[in-house]
Amino acid sequence: MSRTTIALSKFVGSVSLGLLTGLSYSLSTITLPTLLCLPSATTAHKAFLHLKITSKYHLRLLSAISASSLLIAYILSPSRARHPYLLWTALTVALSGGVDFALRPEEDMLKNGKRREVEDEDVNEEQVRQGMERWKIVQSARAGISGFGFGMSIVGIWGDGF
Repeated sequence: MSRTTIALSKFVGSVSLGLLTGLSYSLSTITLPTLLCLPSATTAHKAFLHLKITSKYHLRLLSAISASSLLIAYILSPSRARHPYLLWTALTVALSGGVDFALRPEEDMLKNGKRREVEDEDVNEEQVRQGMERWKIVQSARAGISGFGFGMSIVGIWGDGF
């Protein structure tokens, strides 16, 4: 395969990994603390559910793009240019996606992919706060793991001379 295709695949994988890192970081440090300041538990709960649903799509999309691009770059590279950093970086992407499964908070309000309508008396402020705090830990762990992978990909691309 041509050097341009391999270089482009490495570039796309690294950029999408950087975006994944930035999204996870901003969710854990900016967005969730802001949601914790909302005045009512019902409003915070509705905003939190909306945030979880919409961010899950983007996080999974960026993870898939990054992992597949890096693996494609590894597969298409000639044997003398198959650098293991591509596999290690793709592994960190998989690990950052696995954080959801390892530290999954209870999704008591999400059943079968449908959002249950929340009434004022159904929402407990302490449960909402605990759910947000757990999700903040998950996003912080994802940001750390994917940030490490992003650093590896930058050093690897620099070492390749692309």
